[in-house]
Amino acid sequence: MSIPKYFGKKNKAVRRAATNLALLASLVAVNSAALAQEEPIQVGVILPFSGGAGPQGEHVSWAIEAMASLINEEGGVLGRQLELLKRDDESTPAVGVSRANELLSEGADVILEGWNSPVTLAMQPVISRAEVLDLTLISKADPILSGEGNPLAIRLNSSNAQDGEVIAKFIADNGYERVAFLTENDAYGLGAQESIEAALEASGHTYEIVGIERFPFEQADFRIQLSNLRNTNPDVTVAINANEGLGMPALIRQASRSRLPGQLVAAVGTIAPSVIEIAGESANGLIGADIYFPNVEPFASNPENLDFVARTEELHDYTPDKFMALGAMGLQVWAKAAEEVGSLEREAIAERIRGGSFEDTILGDVSFEENGQLTSRHYLFEVVDGKLVVTADSDG
Repeated sequence: MSIPKYFGKKNKAVRRAATNLALLASLVAVNSAALAQEEPIQVGVILPFSGGAGPQGEHVSWAIEAMASLINEEGGVLGRQLELLKRDDESTPAVGVSRANELLSEGADVILEGWNSPVTLAMQPVISRAEVLDLTLISKADPILSGEGNPLAIRLNSSNAQDGEVIAKFIADNGYERVAFLTENDAYGLGAQESIEAALEASGHTYEIVGIERFPFEQADFRIQLSNLRNTNPDVTVAINANEGLGMPALIRQASRSRLPGQLVAAVGTIAPSVIEIAGESANGLIGADIYFPNVEPFASNPENLDFVARTEELHDYTPDKFMALGAMGLQVWAKAAEEVGSLEREAIAERIRGGSFEDTILGDVSFEENGQLTSRHYLFEVVDGKLVVTADSDG
């Protein structure tokens, strides 16, 4: 039996339509893939943009913007541009968790966070459960790297243990025996004090703790605590205060007015140029230590650092401090790792960073410990005529 001609024609039409549909589907798939490649990578940034630490959080975000600009100028990451999604944690753990959930719901590919340790510790498990990579920029509390909140934790700022050794060495080298502490009463402050005490014990230096005064992060009036410490006649008082926008400048001014005896020493990483500017002449003679200075060797001749400083000054008319450098380097290291592993996958990038080394960063050639902690070289400084003057490095 022969097939009628109209059936053959119909089959040809059907085949032609099917072919056209297949071609259309293929074109849609290709266009969709191309579009996906062009979509920006979402970089979440959670820092305080209000309250006492607001100015410093804003400055760190400027630095991240500057680094994103440099990376995008060179083609982005994996051929895609970076887009920043900024959120204000208000220096409050519950708010930080809420902001983290917002970024996760918006599809953030990576989150850079962390000025206050309590906020970081609250956010870590939330971000980790969502399987999004989380880099801590500033927060110092030791539990951040314990693996409990985030088994793939990464931190750019120096640890309390590293900082404690530097301050303890300064105390021992200068023969100070009567030691007092003015300590922020939270995970950061208590951990910092504990680390200094542990390092003093390990050094074998003979000393006595003559006074300990504690205060909440928000406090700006330290007259009672300073009066109590003055009566103990310390050789050295260690001030541990992460509230650089309000608390630390006030503490420095009030310590000077109270005529606190002995040497005032700031915990590592709590003195930025903005603190000295607010504290004024009271800051002169203050001793501290840090891991980055934009115009001091080995940073002053580092091309990566020079580009970063120039871009930040171009965009915001502001010379970056240590905190800003760490924020920018967090993005820089993440971008380098993503390019090397060829993926945005959380575990692959974390494994590349933890225990790994990177060349040509803002801080030069750097390495990370197996627990995700960036290794750091510290530099002692004194405030002279309102300026940070480096006096020695951690080896000198």
